[in-house]
Amino acid sequence: MGWFDGVIGRLAGRANEITAEQRPDVPAPPTSAEILAAVQSVEDRVSGRVGPAVSSRVHRITVRIAEMVPRLDRMGVASLEAHTVVQAATSYLPEAVDTYLRLPRDFADRRVVADGKTSLMLLCDQLDLLAMTLGRISDAVSRQDANALIAHGEFLASKFESSSLALGSETRGVPAQPSTQQPTVQQPTEPGRLEAP
Repeated sequence: MGWFDGVIGRLAGRANEITAEQRPDVPAPPTSAEILAAVQSVEDRVSGRVGPAVSSRVHRITVRIAEMVPRLDRMGVASLEAHTVVQAATSYLPEAVDTYLRLPRDFADRRVVADGKTSLMLLCDQLDLLAMTLGRISDAVSRQDANALIAHGEFLASKFESSSLALGSETRGVPAQPSTQQPTVQQPTEPGRLEAP
């Protein structure tokens, strides 16, 4: 091995070491249980501390997320929709609610802070936007599932429609053929007389 090869080898080894050291630890995505725990925690925090305008909206979002968590795998780990659902549960919803809860209730509910709206109104707008976005994602996933069901039905129809496995396919639309054999008619016997077999 020559000098040049040695230098290249040392540089390559050094680059691998630097890359390994500089590589940040990427946290694992939250599990289904962690996502559900995050939204339940928000619902617990608002319980008894906010009016029905907020609590009903938070509840609607937590129910929607709970319905969608089992479907996250079908969306795909890298999909924007799955990311939005996870972020809504673990970041968007908790941050909006916690920011509102830090404010004194009288200030939050009565003092106009932006665009003629109170903090309560701004929070309701944000929660409505979250709920609407999650609803659209849920509808999109449901449409994909419905389309998959339709496609599967079409596949089954094309696979088995001309097959002998299809019920009645061999006789469907075919008129019955008359028999060429003459039926045998048994003649009545006189009372008390036995017919020979």
